[in-house]
Amino acid sequence: MPYLPLLLFAFLYAGAALAWDLPWLVAGAYVVTSLSCFVAYAIDKSAARKGGWRTPERTLLLLGLVGGWPGGLLAQQWLRHKSTKRSFQRLFWMTVAANVAGFVYLSSRMAGA
Repeated sequence: MPYLPLLLFAFLYAGAALAWDLPWLVAGAYVVTSLSCFVAYAIDKSAARKGGWRTPERTLLLLGLVGGWPGGLLAQQWLRHKSTKRSFQRLFWMTVAANVAGFVYLSSRMAGA
């Protein structure tokens, strides 16, 4: 069930791409930001284990907001990082909702341009 949001977004993205003929650059941006977000979670997890400098939660959330949330969600599941902290999860899902809403809005605007 933790992967359901990724599946739903994949269907939403595919529908938007078909309906509005999105450029490949949009998909590329999601891939790059998702990879960046995953790496940021991995670095933070490593630092947490070693007692080193931590990546601020604000940075992780901002990366998710700009499109990296799929990578953040995968990192939470695969690395078991930030997946149980309720305050972070609440903000994380708010950034996911904001990103998806922004994606739909901007994609529909691109169709009218």
